[in-house]
Amino acid sequence: MTRHVQACVGLGANLGDAAGTLRQAVEALDRREGVAVRAVSRFYRTPAWGREDQPDFINAVVLLDTGLSPRALLDLLLAVEADFGRHRVAGERWGPRTLDLDLLLYSDAVVDEPGLRVPHPHLHERAFALVPLLDVLPDARIPGYGDARNAVSALEKSNIHPL
Repeated sequence: MTRHVQACVGLGANLGDAAGTLRQAVEALDRREGVAVRAVSRFYRTPAWGREDQPDFINAVVLLDTGLSPRALLDLLLAVEADFGRHRVAGERWGPRTLDLDLLLYSDAVVDEPGLRVPHPHLHERAFALVPLLDVLPDARIPGYGDARNAVSALEKSNIHPL
């Protein structure tokens, strides 16, 4: 029997109808074999991070129940991104995107493999991911860092606005 775990996935977009894209992406995830959406955060408008010369992002987090391994779940997320027109370019980071899906947490697992790090290596320093994460998992703990509430309390949140 396959063991099911909770996983948290961050969603972001800033091109086209970003909020509509996120709604459609949540539906697409829920239709995929091996995952079931259990909760969806509110959607938040957040300023671009890393490269600021681009439109604001819409961000959210979904709580999934999955029997997939972390690598198989990542592969599924990349396939959904591609379905929405996202084409990752090696070396290009923080640019505008139709859809970004990041595996933030996979139960309490710590994974460090080529192309896959869980928890997301910058989760503890990104309020745009932590605020919606706490919507779906109020007692979230980040393996190696501790309580997500403590992490977000040290970050600037005044520029994160629920839609």
